[in-house]
Amino acid sequence: MPRPLLPRLAIGALVLPLLYALPAHAADTYPAKPIRWIVPYAAGGGSDFLARTIGQGLSAKVGQPVVVDNKPGGNTAIGAAETARSAADGYTVLSADNGTLVFNPVLYKTLSYHPGKDLAPVTLLGRFPMILVVGANSPVKSAKEFIAQAKSTQGGVNYGSAGAGSPHHLAMELLKVEAGGLPMTHAPYRGAAPALSDVAAGQVAAMMVDYAAGAGFIKGGKVRPLAVANATRLPQLPDVPTFAELGYPRIEAAALVGMVVPAATPPEVINTLNKDVVAAIREPAVNKRLVDFGVEPVGNTPAQFSELLRTESARWTKLIRDLKITLDN
Repeated sequence: MPRPLLPRLAIGALVLPLLYALPAHAADTYPAKPIRWIVPYAAGGGSDFLARTIGQGLSAKVGQPVVVDNKPGGNTAIGAAETARSAADGYTVLSADNGTLVFNPVLYKTLSYHPGKDLAPVTLLGRFPMILVVGANSPVKSAKEFIAQAKSTQGGVNYGSAGAGSPHHLAMELLKVEAGGLPMTHAPYRGAAPALSDVAAGQVAAMMVDYAAGAGFIKGGKVRPLAVANATRLPQLPDVPTFAELGYPRIEAAALVGMVVPAATPPEVINTLNKDVVAAIREPAVNKRLVDFGVEPVGNTPAQFSELLRTESARWTKLIRDLKITLDN
């Protein structure tokens, strides 16, 4: 004999609220599975080191694996677009620098992602302040001497960078403007290491580089640091003055690397992720590894990171547009 219909309907009515309650419960227990951390650069660079170092600390905090997935290419657009298309559940995160979030939207007419619409800020992970360096055999001994040499050299000087549209490139363009229109020609390289090699060999006059990428060349005496584009002197280079000390207070530039997630990620998941990532950054062992590598660890709130991106966008958009810099073919 068939079972009565009403009891089955009653059971269904009891089950439905439980099903609707599952997403909230899932948010409460986040993370409940491995986190995929996309790095839009090849393994071995500063962003990769940052993700792997903090990722180890984060994994220990949350009790879940954190898997770094390198997706280089497209001036970080490949990794950014893949993150934007991923499920908005907190299980795919992206290391995004100011190239990804600030420069690319101005340098390219069309992008495969929209930073403001497709990605949500979690926290600024760290800063890589820029340093002006010349070859060890260069007659130039100070930033002011370099500026004077560039102005007096027929046809100006060449400078290297880690790539067109990189923080290293735009830091030199900022110097060009703030020093009164230096006659300098950009020579982009595929990464900081080959650019540093040519600076050391005297093939190009100078470049801006972060300490993490340039430490080996600086410590080895192959390049000479002249000034840092930072508000304060770097602890690793206490004898190297800031540009502000030399009379150029607006020459501040750094590679800013933060964590972002797909835009529709629930705020409670973002807040949980933020809390755990910031805690990992502040772990003494993690913090020390970052500082020793040449990173200035940060770890701020999503709102603070969002405000920083707003002010950085205003500053660099003006420079890029004023100089008519574009990376479109």
